Amino acid sequence: MRVPLAELLLRLGVAFSFLYPPIAAFFDPDSWLGYFPAFIPASMTALHVFGAIEIVIALWILFGKRIWIPSAAAAAMLLAIVIFNLGQFDVLFRDVSIALMALALVWMHFPRRT
Repeated sequence: MRVPLAELLLRLGVAFSFLYPPIAAFFDPDSWLGYFPAFIPASMTALHVFGAIEIVIALWILFGKRIWIPSAAAAAMLLAIVIFNLGQFDVLFRDVSIALMALALVWMHFPRRT
């Protein structure tokens, strides 16, 4: 099945934003621990579990079926990161754009009744 270019670009953009953080966190975890909200104890275990979830979401968006599911999860995660870190909005404002890209994928792939 051939994927339209616009959809491919959306998938690549969202997937990249979910693949980069766990890879970067593996090499420099201290730079990423500060993004956990106060009610989640920041630890290496939590960081790497969250990273594993991000990798699964990214790969599912790139290669999977029913990509509206991981796309919705991606949008929810990104918006939660922004909401729980509003003090860092100058850095996280891009996450709003990526969340909207993920929502576009949800819209494109959500099952419709005919």
